[in-house]
Amino acid sequence: GGGAFLIPYFIFLFGGGLPVFFLEVALGQFTSEGGITCWGKLCPIFTGIGYASIVIVSLLNIYYIVILAWGLYYLFQCFQPELPWAKCKQPWNTDHCIEDTYRKNKTIWLAANASNFTSPVTEFWEHNVLGITSGIEEMGPVKWDLALCLLLVWVICFFCIWKGVKSTGKVVYITATFPFVMLIVLLIRGVTLPGASEGIKFYLYPDLNRLKDPEVWIDAGTQIFFSYAICLGAMTSLGSYNKYKYNCYRDCLM
Repeated sequence: GGGAFLIPYFIFLFGGGLPVFFLEVALGQFTSEGGITCWGKLCPIFTGIGYASIVIVSLLNIYYIVILAWGLYYLFQCFQPELPWAKCKQPWNTDHCIEDTYRKNKTIWLAANASNFTSPVTEFWEHNVLGITSGIEEMGPVKWDLALCLLLVWVICFFCIWKGVKSTGKVVYITATFPFVMLIVLLIRGVTLPGASEGIKFYLYPDLNRLKDPEVWIDAGTQIFFSYAICLGAMTSLGSYNKYKYNCYRDCLM
């Protein structure tokens, strides 16, 4: 829905995201305990909430770290003279692969049956990165390059948190600033490309009819709760390091 997505996003942000975010930080600051033990001081009968949040975090870490491994794999693949997903003549490509140069030629593209073709980007993702097989009964071989990327991500995560909040606080200086720097670089690069104005218009132009779709509201709420790490116990643990009279309300708004 373009800019219309911001309507449910801000509703969930101010209606649930920021209040619960502040509540969790204040809970940790008030009790000086983490996401599990804080409930023992507040209301012992709710201790199970803390353990449930740990189970959720464990499941999130197991699958989300795989996404980080994919990103690291793509990063390593970028250090080549030619991007492996730029052309079709690769070992993992099929006969249905067609390059973007042919897509831009409207005569060839309209004459062919476009539904039978796939892009080299899609085939690189499905056949090289994921190695999708015909079914779950066919597991396929272990992709050692991707497995090593996964191992490297686990090692990086270990060294980021092995000394507790001291090491985590130093890592935040990089993880909090680097994404914004890259977004600015991509923004500058994007607005200088041909047709940038059309892309920005498509991205921001609001389609209010999309607000009737429940999936839009679900996606907005999911994005708020996931990006703010709400109901996972992390904010409670970080808040426990604050002094008792610290102004955590200001930090939550910032």
